[in-house]
Amino acid sequence: MRVALRPALAAMHRYAGLLLAGFLLVIGLTGSVLAWTDELEGALMPAVFRVTPPTPSAMPFEPLLLRERIAARFPQAQVVYAPLSAAPGRSMVFYLRAAGEAPLAHDEVFVDPYSGAVLGQRKWGEIGQGLINLLPFVERLHYALALGDTGLLVFGLVAMIWTVDCFIGAALTFPAHVKKRTPGGKPWLARWRPSWLLRRHGGSYKLVFDLHRAGGLWLWAMLLVFAWSGVAFNLYGAYAAVMNPFFAHQPAEEIVGRHRAAPGPHLTWQAARSQGRSLMNALAHQQSFTIVEENALAWEPGLGVYSYKVRSSRDVREHKGLTTVFFDAASGKLLASWLPTGAASGDTIRSWISALHMASMWGWPFKLFICAMGLAVAILGITGVLVWRRKRQGQARRKSAGS
Repeated sequence: MRVALRPALAAMHRYAGLLLAGFLLVIGLTGSVLAWTDELEGALMPAVFRVTPPTPSAMPFEPLLLRERIAARFPQAQVVYAPLSAAPGRSMVFYLRAAGEAPLAHDEVFVDPYSGAVLGQRKWGEIGQGLINLLPFVERLHYALALGDTGLLVFGLVAMIWTVDCFIGAALTFPAHVKKRTPGGKPWLARWRPSWLLRRHGGSYKLVFDLHRAGGLWLWAMLLVFAWSGVAFNLYGAYAAVMNPFFAHQPAEEIVGRHRAAPGPHLTWQAARSQGRSLMNALAHQQSFTIVEENALAWEPGLGVYSYKVRSSRDVREHKGLTTVFFDAASGKLLASWLPTGAASGDTIRSWISALHMASMWGWPFKLFICAMGLAVAILGITGVLVWRRKRQGQARRKSAGS
């Protein structure tokens, strides 16, 4: 690296690191917990989140019949989302939306798919409701410090700074530029090698410094995935502004957002599911993918659109597939489709970095890895502050000795 550039990059990295340190501590620790959301919720409140078939051959209730029951039980709400399958041993969750001006006390209802019994209710993220909302509240801390839209914006900006700082931090590990190669001098890669290593016998400061530098290098790719996917989650407009000029994306969101509800009755939920299945089968044949399981049917009254989701061979997530068809709620006409991978490079990238960020693939070994990554993110923030503090103390001592 050019010598004149290094001080400027070092200053940028220093101040960005000091700004990010507290956020990284929160993000890392909460992210480690969130990697095990399903397991922790099932362990904390098994009566709500876990179900057992009454007999080995028992079949779950018809999902749309359960939706009708929930709609009848909560007449003050709209049940605009119906899960069409549930993970083995897990309750089904139905989402409620206020039908009028009055807010709902609960917006999620957990149902035993074998008996139809309501197992629990919660207002997602409302920690005042107790243990049932512990993990959602941790998630609110993770992406917005539980501060609503303000926190969402702040954490989006934090993710942008973190993304840029990933590149600055990596550049600072590069060996200094050598104008002329001296006889017997080491090649560039050999001079870069110490940046990847820990000096175990150089004292506590050197160990902390090496943990920060080498840890950042070894984990650099996943740190960038965390940072950039955080921008996609919190500031999608900024993410799209960077990605869309270089990578193709499917226009499903734009098409659906422009659609307006047609007057007259809409398809019943049963008819909508049949139409969704038909459209999805046609899309699978056209795009050469296989359907693994159907996941959900949702209705957007304001737009007059049904969306039908399945998990397909184009999905990278293990559960809750995102392969989707959107169709007019009155006529059943196909409006748009969206495939997680294979249709547009930009969407493929977003699907992968999102799934990696949320540990929604490759089972428990990857969850364990993401849990460890969260702890590593917290440690990188702490070691960065310790390195800055030690250097600041050293500068103060030199100034004192000079005076």
